[in-house]
Amino acid sequence: MEKIVETARELALKAVIWLRAEVMTPDALIQALIVIGTFMLALLLDPPVRRMVGRALSGLREDGNLRRLIDAVLGHMRLIVWLVLLVVGRETARYMDSSGELLVIAISLLAAWIVIQLGARLLRDPFWERVVSVIAWSIAALSILDLIEPTRRALDTIGLDLGESRLSMLTVVQGLLALAVFMWLANLVGHFVEKRLQGASGITPSLQVLFSKVVRAGLIALAIVVALGTAGVDLTAFAIFSGALGVGLGFGLQKVVSNLISGIILLLDRSIKPGDVIAIDDTYGHINSLRARYVSVITRDSTEFLILNEDLITQRVENWTYSSTQVRLKIPVGVSYDSDVPRAIELCVESAQAVARVLDEPAPRCLLRGFGDSSVDLELRLWIEDPANGITNVRSDVMLEIWERFHANDIGFPFPQRDLHLRTVPEGWIRKEPGEAEKA
Repeated sequence: MEKIVETARELALKAVIWLRAEVMTPDALIQALIVIGTFMLALLLDPPVRRMVGRALSGLREDGNLRRLIDAVLGHMRLIVWLVLLVVGRETARYMDSSGELLVIAISLLAAWIVIQLGARLLRDPFWERVVSVIAWSIAALSILDLIEPTRRALDTIGLDLGESRLSMLTVVQGLLALAVFMWLANLVGHFVEKRLQGASGITPSLQVLFSKVVRAGLIALAIVVALGTAGVDLTAFAIFSGALGVGLGFGLQKVVSNLISGIILLLDRSIKPGDVIAIDDTYGHINSLRARYVSVITRDSTEFLILNEDLITQRVENWTYSSTQVRLKIPVGVSYDSDVPRAIELCVESAQAVARVLDEPAPRCLLRGFGDSSVDLELRLWIEDPANGITNVRSDVMLEIWERFHANDIGFPFPQRDLHLRTVPEGWIRKEPGEAEKA
């Protein structure tokens, strides 16, 4: 602790001496005013310069990579204008026999930030773009200010001893930097492998998802191990801790682990895969994606259900496209007893054939199922091969065709009928008209 305090006091004393010698002088104040003035002027010049440069480079926007570079330049036009004005200010300060040291530092820091920002755009990921920009510029700033070695010594003095090893702030920073670099590389390689797997025609969608998840998990684990080793962390010191942590996580995350294992089983046995049409409980839809913990199912009304992998293992699941995409639909139809039943059967088959989504092979077929209380019961059976596009809409289209054809051919639709037979009629229930009473 005393060493840390002594180091902090030494750094503070050097900072005070530097401020008195370099900053609190008329020359430095003039340079600071130039920095502030050029920034305010850059704010005023930014809109017209941006429009002028945009019009000049408008013909070069057809190429995708060049367009991204032009957009990045236009997005940082304010800083570029500020940099140009600072360069002009530095030359003016030199003409006035000023050292211009503060202006040189400002120009170096600003130029480094612009170059790093433009280079980070190549990553095409906003998160990694921000991380790389901040880290790279921080290192560049320390190098420009000649503070890398003092910062390293200061960070190395802050730490604690863990047995035979020492954990310092320098080790933590080195580990985080190495972890960021290796995680970015792991994400890049994982994305490349995933794209190659998606283009492999000999691998089923389920195995593609499984392999991509295994590769990503392995690369992330490797990145963490390599980053810790790069930082000089003794991995054997974490053996006992990781064992105890594993036991605790095993009890606390039983459901999570169960869903993870269930997801692996679903991928291995290929019982469901992306694009399959399934029904579980009251949910009917097509599988959008398979995740580590759940399966995304999108219904016909665009509602996305996240079904846990464990539920797909333990509950009854109807996979309408497991071995074939063809699905048979049954539509009950009733006709009145005074109708031409053979003609009604022909009209039902014609109605099914008139709908575009109904398959010609297997051909639609209509059967007589029975004689009901009020109707002759028919059943129309037809096949479709795209259940993901909906089933109810096919039923509706076929039934509308049946409605129009039945009416055009005088085929009657039944309605409930009841016959009432009275064996004896109690006296007084029958009302007679006055004329009928006189005749009697």
